Amino acid sequence: MMSKSLPVVILLAMIHISVTNAATKPNVIVVVADDLGYTDVGFHGGDQIPTPNIDWLAKNGIILDRYYTAKICTPSRASLLTGRHPMQLGLQSSVIFPSLPYGLGLNETLLPQYLKKSGYSTHMVGKWHLGMFTRNYTPTYRGFDSHFGFWSDKTDYFSHENSGSVAASSNAIGLDLWENMTVASQYNGSYGTELFGKRAVDLILKHDQSKPFFLYLAHQAVHNGISPQPLKAPQEYLDKFSFITHDGRRRYAAMLSVLDDTIGNLTSALISSGMYENTLLIFTTDNGGPVDGFSMNYASNWPLRGCKATNWEGGVRGAAFIHSRLLKNPRTTSHHLMHISDWLPTIMSAIGEKLPTDIDYYGVDQWPTLQYDVASPRKEVIHNYYGGLGAIQYGDYKLIKCCMTSMNGWYPEQKYVPTNQNPYISCGERNSSLPACTKDKPCLFDIQSDPCEYNNIASLKPELSKWLLEKLEAFADAAQPPRNKPSDPAAFPSLHNNHWTDWLDPEPVE
Repeated sequence: MMSKSLPVVILLAMIHISVTNAATKPNVIVVVADDLGYTDVGFHGGDQIPTPNIDWLAKNGIILDRYYTAKICTPSRASLLTGRHPMQLGLQSSVIFPSLPYGLGLNETLLPQYLKKSGYSTHMVGKWHLGMFTRNYTPTYRGFDSHFGFWSDKTDYFSHENSGSVAASSNAIGLDLWENMTVASQYNGSYGTELFGKRAVDLILKHDQSKPFFLYLAHQAVHNGISPQPLKAPQEYLDKFSFITHDGRRRYAAMLSVLDDTIGNLTSALISSGMYENTLLIFTTDNGGPVDGFSMNYASNWPLRGCKATNWEGGVRGAAFIHSRLLKNPRTTSHHLMHISDWLPTIMSAIGEKLPTDIDYYGVDQWPTLQYDVASPRKEVIHNYYGGLGAIQYGDYKLIKCCMTSMNGWYPEQKYVPTNQNPYISCGERNSSLPACTKDKPCLFDIQSDPCEYNNIASLKPELSKWLLEKLEAFADAAQPPRNKPSDPAAFPSLHNNHWTDWLDPEPVE
């Protein structure tokens, strides 16, 4: 069992901080929470699941109020690491399951590759999910000096097995946990979130501070694991939330609480090592939370509409912040538009490096905006457009072509609505005279005054709706075709000593 973290504010009072890092460039840590609900963190008004460590970092950093991700895992991670839009990468249609023989294109340059050229030690812990069919697509071949974690979309939190996601056969159940390019079979029974948290702390404490440090800590939490019990946590955390009567929601709460404790331990390690003073810590979800049993989970995005896998605000408006002693504008909230692809150019700007000019980045440099609260260079966010479904936001307005057959409503999680008297999101009023949003026509919302997407004003602004649709379609016309390929049964663990591997290499790891 991992150690419980002291509240960070107490640690700061107890520990005399000395800057021992000889590197002139700041350390960079990017923490990704998987499938985190918008309202499940305290800094967004959630009051059912305590997240004191995450909240302390957020409230003493810059909270990103208008921050957007892709609607599902693979596209978001690819966008974060490349600074490009998923539609530019051919990753706009779905996620990469472990038996699918494709991945993020090898022609793309990733953030750790840029950072290595700038002298950084680069490490990854946790979930990859960007391709695994040959080793060239896996983390240590994409710029990371080390990787401890899994290559696929999800695993059981204790056994670290994946069931394949696209195959019900027992042939597809196998271990997916790696120590660089070696199968890590010795951790059966260790809880994944704690395991990844401890490895992150070890990397910090053992780091040679003559070099700047980069850590990409991509937690699985609070994504579901595999059946028959996809939501697992240590018993002491389950007991902590015995007051939540719904089993799925209680399990989700326990999983998030473990995650918060690991982030407290991470912060403590930065402080005790002397690295805290010279570190940029970025926290982001990869997409909105899956609610009401969708994707076998019970997050809360209330009062936002929709959830993971939709282009509603509940699917793409993410919980995120940046925390650092290097910020000139801490303890504030940024109301500037930002997209997950902006992190790569923003990080490069923060460390004083320039990006190549021959790459068509979708991301923009937000470092001056974050540092000085000046106008953001980003005016629009194209959420996605594939299969006739998509959305674009420009300024205050969002046009959406919907809908999935379900998850288009508002979901107070198992009757849970935050009781905070000053809610983070104020929805505004419903106008019953306006038409409902349906799949027949694009819908338009004023996201600034109507963040909960109550009122479809497309009929009131037909020219704006037409212009936004044309912009969306033009971006889609220029997009790369989806890289998707069908499942390959040759990948199944039953053929590879019961673990997932780089099955299309001449000599896959066995």
